[in-house]
Amino acid sequence: MLSKGSGTWISWNENLSYAYENLYQVSTEEELSKAIAQSDEIRFFGTKQSSADIAAGSASLIDMRSYNKILATNDAEKLITVQSGVVLVDLIEAVEAKGWCIPCLPDINTVTVGGALATGTHGTSGKLLSEYLHSCSLVLADGTVKQISSQDDLMNAVRVSIGVLGVFSELTFKCEELYTLHLKEGPEKDKVWLNNIESDLKKYDFLRVLWLPHTGKGYSIKGSKIKSDQEIKENNGPGYLKYRRTASKILYKRTHQFPWFTSIANKLLYLGFFRAKKEHKGSLYQATVTKSRGSTLELAEWTIGISKFPAVFKELKTTINSWSNKAFIHIPMDVRFVQRDKSWLSYAYKEDVVTMGCVCRNASAADQYEAFKAVEDIFIKHGGRPHWGKRFLAKDKELAQLYPKWNDFKQLRKELDPTNKFLNNYLTVLFNEQ
Repeated sequence: MLSKGSGTWISWNENLSYAYENLYQVSTEEELSKAIAQSDEIRFFGTKQSSADIAAGSASLIDMRSYNKILATNDAEKLITVQSGVVLVDLIEAVEAKGWCIPCLPDINTVTVGGALATGTHGTSGKLLSEYLHSCSLVLADGTVKQISSQDDLMNAVRVSIGVLGVFSELTFKCEELYTLHLKEGPEKDKVWLNNIESDLKKYDFLRVLWLPHTGKGYSIKGSKIKSDQEIKENNGPGYLKYRRTASKILYKRTHQFPWFTSIANKLLYLGFFRAKKEHKGSLYQATVTKSRGSTLELAEWTIGISKFPAVFKELKTTINSWSNKAFIHIPMDVRFVQRDKSWLSYAYKEDVVTMGCVCRNASAADQYEAFKAVEDIFIKHGGRPHWGKRFLAKDKELAQLYPKWNDFKQLRKELDPTNKFLNNYLTVLFNEQ
């Protein structure tokens, strides 16, 4: 274990910075436990890609990125055990090398696995990534290590915990046989993709919609499982599609000063980059996971029960199409689908849900981006839940109304961390522990 002394922690997109007194780098569970036990207050971070202010702001920090070993595999049960600082790409590649998969992957592969679990990271057409956690070890506030299996009642509290119950140490995932997806992509009118959500979820093994505000369109991605050697007609679209992010960055550069220009930019981006149809195949990872962000950005994401989503979408569309508001939204808004589970702070607690992401492609201007507030107001009104690793304003009072197990989770947190060792200022306010 190495402590580097004082310094400044800066987030990935440079929107957050904090002074710290001690920075620990750990490579073993013993070192992780020791760092936690000897600290009065401590937080931990990986690749720093959360938009929520959850990773730092304490006197002591743990850099989890060197805690990144693949520890073991179990061929008979399709299990893989890793340290929690492993970056997702390394976990996925190790899993695929065994001929396995984790059947619901997040949008990007650059986050640490422990952080992805703690914040409820997910993909689409499956469960939260945390639902594939078979067992884990959790380092508690006193430095002791608690072993938890999927059969333990505590696992439903631990799976999604924002890092306030303890620190994930060793993680074991339950995998499935690797499969190949045949994906078809292309634009659809709003009334088409919206009305077909439930039938498409039954028909396809993979469904994702990139909604394009101010265009009346969504860009649908639909996938079906096929044999790996089945031939398809590949079509990766025009070569210039790879410049979409560059074009977005240019067009959105000044939209915080001139919000109305977002509508024009969206129409131009649709015409240039979302009209082409594509067709391809690959594993879930090969075919659907973005390999890098490409540029810094800020994110918010909200979740709502599938039955409520049409009403939410209608209100959101009406709001942002009104020229009297300043909540013009950068495209695309990512619409994904998550199956119900029993994890206490899961967005899909006991109901199938739709998630809708909102992106500000000019990270430095995110505080002036009115769309975040407008989207939150609409989702909160309908009982929507925020993504723990992304931007939102809701606090304890609102969250208690949205999460049936919120107060139970708070009580458990106090029992496991009575001195509030794992709380920073942001989390102290979130849980109303002042």
